[in-house]
Parts: sequence; structure tokens; C-alpha cells
Amino acid sequence: MRGAGGLRPRPQATHPADRPPFPPGRSRRALVLRMQECFNTRQFDQAADLFTPDFLNHPLGATGFEAGKEAWVQVVAQFPAMRVVADDILIDGDKVAIRSSVEGMAAPGSDVRPMLIEIFRIDNGRLAETWGVTEGPDPRH
Repeated sequence: MRGAGGLRPRPQATHPADRPPFPPGRSRRALVLRMQECFNTRQFDQAADLFTPDFLNHPLGATGFEAGKEAWVQVVAQFPAMRVVADDILIDGDKVAIRSSVEGMAAPGSDVRPMLIEIFRIDNGRLAETWGVTEGPDPRH
């Protein structure tokens, strides 16, 4: 069946979890920046809809948003002033690479801040997979 103007109506998702958090035209850049905003404001639960149910976190060796959320909770307990600030965002197809400065986590006696480099794979408007490395001083050691 065709709607007005001869176009077929777009099928509607029946469950909120089936809908991407951003409309198809919304940028992947906005998706990763929203994830960082949720981390920086400690609104971890608001980030849940940004991830696919089977999100694969390679650095943690874990699947699902809850494992990443637990890691966030642990790191901010140790470093309450920690924030990530996007310095560069590169987009190629379904991948988004983001280089971020890490504030509030400098090693004792050092002004050098750690840097975080993450690559995300996006699927249907959500974060589906990530790889990451940290460069610079690690104040945990």
C-alpha cells in the first residue's frame, strides 16, 4: 500500500529498544559526544540507550552496557574529578575514532594528562563495539 504522494509509509518500531537513539540523519559524532557527556555528568543510566544490547567492549573483554557502566562507576570512585574531553573525532563508514584528553587524573607530580583513544563501531544508530588504548601516565600505578 502506498501513502500520499505514492510513497510507502515507513514501518514503525514497536518497542523503544528497537529504535535508534538518534534519527537516521543524526550524526555519529553526536552519538559519541553524548556518551562522553553522560560520563562527564555521571548520568550513566542515560547512556544505556546509546548502546546495542550486545555491545562488545574489547578492552574490558565484556559484552553489554552494564559491564562498561560498572567500569565507569569504579574509575570515578577512584578519580572523582575525572572528565574526558574530545580533541579529535574521525568518522569512516560505520566507525568513529575519538581521541580524548583525560582531565582530573594526572599522575602525582605531573601536569601530563593521559590520553584516551577509542574506536567505536556504530550499528543502527547505536554503539555496538569498541576498542581503546590509554596513552601517557597512568596514575593508578
